[in-house]
This record gives sequence, C-alpha cells and structure tokens, in this order.
Amino acid sequence: MDIYEALYTTRAMRRLRPDPIPLDAQARILDAAIRAPSGGNSQAWRFILVDDPALKAQLGPIYRELVDELFAGPYGERIRQAQANPDDSKGQATLRMERAVRHQATHWETIPLFLFAYARGDHSGSSIFPAVWSAQLAARAEGIGSTLTTVLGSRPEVDVLLGMPAGQGWKQAACLPMGYPTGRFGVPPRRPVAEVAGRNGWQGELGFAGDAVLWTTP
Repeated sequence: MDIYEALYTTRAMRRLRPDPIPLDAQARILDAAIRAPSGGNSQAWRFILVDDPALKAQLGPIYRELVDELFAGPYGERIRQAQANPDDSKGQATLRMERAVRHQATHWETIPLFLFAYARGDHSGSSIFPAVWSAQLAARAEGIGSTLTTVLGSRPEVDVLLGMPAGQGWKQAACLPMGYPTGRFGVPPRRPVAEVAGRNGWQGELGFAGDAVLWTTP
C-alpha cells in the first residue's frame, strides 16, 4: 500500500465485523508498532491484546458507562445543539459521530480484537502515541479498521482486569478496538490546511494555497 493512501484513509472505523483477525496480521501490527520512536529510546511500553470473550464481556459494561458519561457531560451541549439544528452540516457530523460511538459501545463484545497500550514515565504521551499510530497504520495496511479511545484509562478496575502490576508506574494510554470494517475506507473531510496552519507565527502566510486535498484514491 502506498504510504499516502494509508495516511489519508486511516480514519476512525467503529462499525466492525466480528470476523477474527489472523494471528500473523496481529504479529505484523505489533511488530510495526514497536519500531516507532520513543523518548531516549526507552521503549517503556507494554501492549496487551484482548480477544477473550469473557474479558470483553467484563470490559463492555465499563465502556458503555463511560460513553454515557461522555455524551452527558463533555459532549452534551454539542449534541443538544446538533439535535436542535439537524440541517447544519457540523451538527450532522456530530450526530453521526455519536451514533458510531454508541454502535461501537453496543457491539463491544463482538469486536474481535482490542489493543491496549501502556506506558511508563511518559507523562506527555510522546513516547507511546507514535507506536499507537504505527499500529493503526499497520492495521490499515492489513485492511483492518481501528479507532483510538482513552476513556478506559480512567477506570482502575480495567488495569486490574488486564493484570497491570501495581506500584511500577504504568499508565494506560489508549485502547484500540480493531476489526474488519463493515464500510469502506476513504479520505475523511477536514478543514483545509490554510485554516489551521501558519508559517513563522500564528497568522503567518503559508506560501502555498493549502485549500485542496493533495492525495486522491488512484
């Protein structure tokens, strides 16, 4: 796969089929992840693959509770505004996102694979998230969809379920639900570069248009 195709089409995929992911594909995903850079080349990370139905059944209710809290709290006003203005394009995008997240929560137990990423001594995430993103790109190369969620890191019982050793400085950074998507990969709509970037300062002119998608599906 062309690297730009992977970069442009690795979007959040939350509607996943229950089909199992072959072990050789899982091995390639993890092997790609550990090639990512880390601060001081410390490689202070631990990755946990979860595919046990009993364990997924324990994690599912926790995730659903967190999703309810998320949409009642931080995203609550945004969702209420979207519901009040259903013809607004941004509102429609918000409601699509909510439906996709709730679908993932409802079908948590049927998702074939989860990849949990733990880090030690990495307070900013700069040493773990390159590896997480590499895992997502490698999954995309395998035709596997994923999304990144961090909410489970707020619940200590998740760490207990996963056997994290206490008192050693480990912290859960992310969870990646993974599976073959029910839909198709594609280039997601985004605000153009010209609206979100500058040169030599906040408002500096870029020196190029920055208003077009520079890669398209061959």
